[in-house]
Amino acid sequence: MNSAKVSVMADTLSAIASGVRLPREQPALYLGLCADDLAMPPARCGLAGVDRVEIRRSDARRVTVHRTDGVATLELGLADARLSQHHARLTRSGTSWSFDDLGSKNGSWIKNTRIKTRQLADRDVIIVGHTALVFRARGGGAPTITGAPTAPAAGLQTMSPVLEAHFAELARAARRAITVEIHGETGAGKELIARAVHALSERPGAFVAVNCGAIASSLLEGELFGHRRGAFTGAAVERAGLIRSADHGTLFLDEIAELPLAAQAALLRVLQEKELTPVGSDRAVPVDLRVVTATHQDLDEAVAAGRFRADLRARLLGFRVELPPLRDRPEDLSLLVPELLRRASAPDAAGATTALLADSLAALYAYDWPLNIRELERALATAAAVARDRIELSHLPPALRTMLGDDPEVDEATLSAQDRELRGRLAEAIARHRGVLADVARELGKDRTQIRRWMKRLGLRRETVVSDPSER
Repeated sequence: MNSAKVSVMADTLSAIASGVRLPREQPALYLGLCADDLAMPPARCGLAGVDRVEIRRSDARRVTVHRTDGVATLELGLADARLSQHHARLTRSGTSWSFDDLGSKNGSWIKNTRIKTRQLADRDVIIVGHTALVFRARGGGAPTITGAPTAPAAGLQTMSPVLEAHFAELARAARRAITVEIHGETGAGKELIARAVHALSERPGAFVAVNCGAIASSLLEGELFGHRRGAFTGAAVERAGLIRSADHGTLFLDEIAELPLAAQAALLRVLQEKELTPVGSDRAVPVDLRVVTATHQDLDEAVAAGRFRADLRARLLGFRVELPPLRDRPEDLSLLVPELLRRASAPDAAGATTALLADSLAALYAYDWPLNIRELERALATAAAVARDRIELSHLPPALRTMLGDDPEVDEATLSAQDRELRGRLAEAIARHRGVLADVARELGKDRTQIRRWMKRLGLRRETVVSDPSER
């Protein structure tokens, strides 16, 4: 993962910690995606014992800590050519942290707003240069890591030390013959967790996933329990059924809350007796199953409402995994985006898309991802299919483009005299060419990407200088 680009010197950070295990409630600063190089490894800098963070341009990534006059300063150097030599600073005041841009040339941004100073809130994502920084008020964990922590199985990678600890507990539970129940929103990656449980269990049988809400009620019994030939009209051949297909393996019951009551009773018998009777047969067949369930609903509420059997609920109780939605774990975009783009690359392509435009980077972090990882996967697959070397904002779905729009907000007081002069020349050129950026770029001797970058940095809106919006 481009390890040659990364230089981490964190011995002094560990010294600050004085060998004490840091509580996970400590704040942290995460180095997220770099638009110019998506393969750049992520990093987590715990801020326990740190008073100040200095963010600057460097020839390679460097994390060092020094203490001067009782003030512990973390120096964060980033190999990002669009950062200023002294770009920004984070300062601790009690338990709060604030961010200050130090008059950088290209500015610091949250969503589509250029910021000068800001009190930081949990999950704030700041774009400095072409790099995303994620601030977490809690969950800092160990002082410094670079690259993804070692995961016990595929699907269990995370930058969050809280979730990492939970996954470590899951890995220990997976090696025991206990039920695992996964709770999380649709698309949050519940099946990935179930597959990881199966892999860690080392059971010799197959992993069989069943979407309990996707099978028609009239077919459910035959699909789950199998049937003998001639058991009903259309049963031309014998079928083992999904449950028996998972014998000596793992049966993943997704959306278990949507299983009809009649099927719940039959499933309960299978779990209690460790055998099933196919439709049309009078002979029970033994089965050895590891059961993993998933739902986005509250099963206890379903029991209280009479939609779910209490005895089956009791049988399914086991190790509980709470999988947070993607919007609550922005630090994991640095792991997910490169991997999903790698999967999306065509088999005959030279490689996966490895770069984004800055606007695309900001959009990925600004969006709430209501459909979670599944939505991210589809957005990136579509973008990779139409992009050439870089994913542009126009390649992303409309919902993401709307998060930023075309109208950056810039406090003109933050602009230098040089920037104000450039802003005036650019506005005149846009007005003269009636908003046609290709002509503006030709006049100024720059490419269109640079013109758009200037417009964003300088807070210049085309509608402020073009009278007829249709001509833009």
